[in-house]
Amino acid sequence: MSHYSIQSLPQSERPRERLMKFGPESMAASELIAIILGSGMKGRSVLVLAQELVAHFGTLARLAQATIEELRQIKGIGQAKAVQLRAIFSLSTRLASQSSQARYRVDNPIHAYHLVKDELQHEKREFFMAILLDTKGYVICHEVIAIGTLSNTLVHPREVFYPAIRHKAASLIVLHNHPSGDPTPSPEDIAVTQKLVEAGKLVGIPVNDHIIVGDQGYVSLRQKGHSFN
Repeated sequence: MSHYSIQSLPQSERPRERLMKFGPESMAASELIAIILGSGMKGRSVLVLAQELVAHFGTLARLAQATIEELRQIKGIGQAKAVQLRAIFSLSTRLASQSSQARYRVDNPIHAYHLVKDELQHEKREFFMAILLDTKGYVICHEVIAIGTLSNTLVHPREVFYPAIRHKAASLIVLHNHPSGDPTPSPEDIAVTQKLVEAGKLVGIPVNDHIIVGDQGYVSLRQKGHSFN
């Protein structure tokens, strides 16, 4: 075991033991990062390495946004540690996003667009998503339903409505991106919409809109005059 691992620290200074005894709320960010890293390197303990990471990026927010390449510029952070950190921060970002969605209301297509645009706008494959809403139009969650090729996405009502039923959604909005960047609806987009609207009537969970995301904006099929009743 590395001489500079957590286990090499005095008992009172070991982050893992401190977390179990006092809880994570009592610990500095560097101590929590040290637990994730597990070990340091010759001449630099894991706690010192974690402190240097935080100091280098200045704030925890900047550290959380750092790429694997940027993390690897820190001496003692190899690819494995950089990947671990990216995974942890990505999960934290997703959790924070889902928590904030609980009171995010969608009563206009632009609200739905802003919720997912960063996830869909520059994807090179088609992602088909559903935003699940409660009875007052607040977001319960949004989920990827299917991932297709550059040219098409295969979407079945079963996959769309299963999460809506599981989360007891009152209604939903479906969205997908056009990797070409042009959000103009295709005949297939319109056909899929009609199929999902009919399925929604059967299960009692209406589809409020189908939004297509492009590079610079979106198209709402409802706003284009397509029927969702």
